[in-house]
Amino acid sequence: MAAPSVYGAINAVSAELAQSGIAKTHTNAVDDYKYRSIDDVLDRLAPLLAKHRLCISPRVLEREAAERHDEADRSLFHTVLRVAFELTSVDDGSKQIVEAFGEALDPSDKATAKAMSAAYKSAMVQTFCIPFAGSEEPDKASYRANAQRHIAAPPQGWEQWVRDITDIIEVCESEQALSLVQERHREFLTALARERDDLYADLGKSFDRRRQTLAKPKRRSKTVSSQRGSKVPTGELENA
Repeated sequence: MAAPSVYGAINAVSAELAQSGIAKTHTNAVDDYKYRSIDDVLDRLAPLLAKHRLCISPRVLEREAAERHDEADRSLFHTVLRVAFELTSVDDGSKQIVEAFGEALDPSDKATAKAMSAAYKSAMVQTFCIPFAGSEEPDKASYRANAQRHIAAPPQGWEQWVRDITDIIEVCESEQALSLVQERHREFLTALARERDDLYADLGKSFDRRRQTLAKPKRRSKTVSSQRGSKVPTGELENA
């Protein structure tokens, strides 16, 4: 008796992802680690699901929500979801259900959406055994809970502080220099993530862009022969 088509589809998607996986291209500016966004997972999975005729339907089984407050007495909405993802083969209608939890904290109305994204990413990574560079192993480190120390906003305000740090990032000439910026400003980065998550996200993108620029190989100047037979960099000919 042939196995249900849903298992063949899951295996086929896993086989393709096993070769290249999904790279971690984003940086958490506070704790200096790489991660994959929900968009990275969706962009990589979508064509494979279509190719192997596999549908995924989410269904929320449980939802818990509570309001919390940070040190500045700002309201934070905490949401925990238990979600069932039904994987269905288009070929024979066979199904496989995968459950995962998603948890998120947000100061506005996005906690549930973030929790859904977290649950989806967790379910897909584990179902298709998606490889990655680096480690997200939860047992790698153990932390003891402690009350966070409140960090006041910098004197110039968060917007100007972010502009100042962005200017510093743009002149960093090495990965070590970028890490030093993160280490020296870690407390403010932590406070920024808590107080202004929009500016924190923008700053993380600035770190990513600079790292990508530094990772590109530097172009060597091409040379041409002068009338006297000597080699002259082409860049210097323009100013000659």
